[in-house]
Amino acid sequence: MKIRRVAPLLGLAVGVSALACPAAAEITIGVAVPRSGAYVAVGEQVLRGVEAAARDANAHGGLDGEPITLDVQDDACDSNKATAVANHFVQSKVGLVVGHVCSNASMAASEVYAANGALMITAASVAARLTDRGLPTIFRVCGRDDDQARLSATVLAERFRDRKIALIQDLTPASRTLAAATKDNLNRIGINEAMSVAFSPSDADDAALADRLKAAGIDVVYYGGDATEMGRLVRISAERGFKPQWFGTSAIATQDFAKIAGPASNGVLMTFYLDPSRQPAAASVVQAFKAEGVDPTGSTIYGYAALQALVAAGNFAHAGDPKTIAATLHRERFDLVLGSVGFDAKGDVTAQGYVLYVWKDGAFTPAGK
Repeated sequence: MKIRRVAPLLGLAVGVSALACPAAAEITIGVAVPRSGAYVAVGEQVLRGVEAAARDANAHGGLDGEPITLDVQDDACDSNKATAVANHFVQSKVGLVVGHVCSNASMAASEVYAANGALMITAASVAARLTDRGLPTIFRVCGRDDDQARLSATVLAERFRDRKIALIQDLTPASRTLAAATKDNLNRIGINEAMSVAFSPSDADDAALADRLKAAGIDVVYYGGDATEMGRLVRISAERGFKPQWFGTSAIATQDFAKIAGPASNGVLMTFYLDPSRQPAAASVVQAFKAEGVDPTGSTIYGYAALQALVAAGNFAHAGDPKTIAATLHRERFDLVLGSVGFDAKGDVTAQGYVLYVWKDGAFTPAGK
């Protein structure tokens, strides 16, 4: 693939109406995020990034010369609602969609988009099976859960080989998949977990689980739950005198985790995508966010990158239709806030994958070696 240099969408446009432009024609891009339910914080991060990228794109001429408007819909990370949102976009003739956030929602909605020739690009859905189907108009700018599980297993093996490790999951699809994949990778390395537990999160069940893990002498707990569930479990465990090494996933990459867990969040490890807010390619965008009082951590820059990729491909191809933009994304490389990236035949981004982070004083930073 050739590297195509595109005009970077740097800085939030000041004084530009959210998505307004005097031209008569416009391109509507659908945005599907959870604005209700357990993953609202991640949805807000993605939406914040998408809105900023749309403003910046419009300040530089829009997509193929036409201004961008956003049709924002709430799927609540629910498969049925996601399907309804996808059908809404198709019926409204919206052919470009940034979304969804949760993998189960993306899986359900992607079937509708693929069947109708619409393009979907997600900033946060990590399920490997989403792109393993090879649907030509389905993309992601984030990582894959199988890559995340491999890193988790490697870290557990390298840092905690001689410690008692518990792998727990709360029966949600994402938590179950990550626990199973991490267990498989860990066992293949030659390490067996001391416990493997499924539970239903609640104050009572969290307390009972903490007591059970403490009684078993568990040293390290790996959990793929969301920020709310893990935050509560970490806090309740600490209150009951159980303070193991906690190990979370990209699902807790929001400050909600630290707010709920409180001081017990300090030292918690977490796998998450490479944080582009610390990279040179995103410096101007990050600076503009911070000037508005916004901390662009978590999935914010990935939301920005998702829309930025659509604009870059559309402007390169001088087209606004999903089929041409999808083909361009598969074929070319672009300079985005993630760096110089392209997309493989499956629709996975060719950017750096997961890294290890540690929480301290309400924020997460690279954990180092």
